[in-house]
Amino acid sequence: MDLKNSTILITGGTSGIGLELVRQLTRQGSTIIVTGRKQEALNDTKRRFPKIHVFQSDVSDPLDIERLYEEVTQQYPDLNIIINNAGEMRLLDVQDAGKDLENVTREIDINLTGPIRMVHQFLPHLIKKPAAAIVNVSSAIAFMPYSTAPVYSASKAGVHAYTQALRLQLNKTSVKVFELVPPGVNTNLQHDWVLPPNPSQMMDVDKLVSVAIKGLLNDTPEIKPFLVNVIKFLSRLVPNQLMQLGHREFKKFKKLNNQQ
Repeated sequence: MDLKNSTILITGGTSGIGLELVRQLTRQGSTIIVTGRKQEALNDTKRRFPKIHVFQSDVSDPLDIERLYEEVTQQYPDLNIIINNAGEMRLLDVQDAGKDLENVTREIDINLTGPIRMVHQFLPHLIKKPAAAIVNVSSAIAFMPYSTAPVYSASKAGVHAYTQALRLQLNKTSVKVFELVPPGVNTNLQHDWVLPPNPSQMMDVDKLVSVAIKGLLNDTPEIKPFLVNVIKFLSRLVPNQLMQLGHREFKKFKKLNNQQ
């Protein structure tokens, strides 16, 4: 992809992977549009990167997506890339009855339904461009279900499957479909976890996004750091052992969660 001459919309671009995408794509010379739920965070991101454009929008709200489409395509008709990055990850015990039915599926609404709706809404615009792209951010957990985050695991497995199907359907169009597959990454995604991850097992966000930029420039459909390639290989070779290894964390989480 020609990133320098692209207009790129990034959902969830005020923190974590999204914010680092803003930083590195700005260096590429891209025109950047950032969305997020919190106006204060958008304002802060705009102060840090004055050339970007910001819109308050919640990917879990279909009315917000409709409004975002109307505003963005009118103001920035050259939009040709969307990056579905907005996401949430929670550690959940399925036996904890404290979450109501609407709350317990929040990650599905944000991580999976959000990108599907974004694609459905923006595809008629993108498909008219001579060169366009959709980038969906999934997770290594799509290949290795993580029992401590069951709904997140389901959402990212769904993103992976949806992206593969989307790529096949659009393979005769001008719209390229990319999947960015991060491993664990040091971001604020984990800031309120009762069981913090081991930082030594996490990838630095700047390194992940450098891999992402290189993959987009080289038109790599499934963009994965080396660690994710290892996880994907092991998920085929020893899937049960890999899941059980991750499940050790659930026992620690359940104990800590019960103490709260």
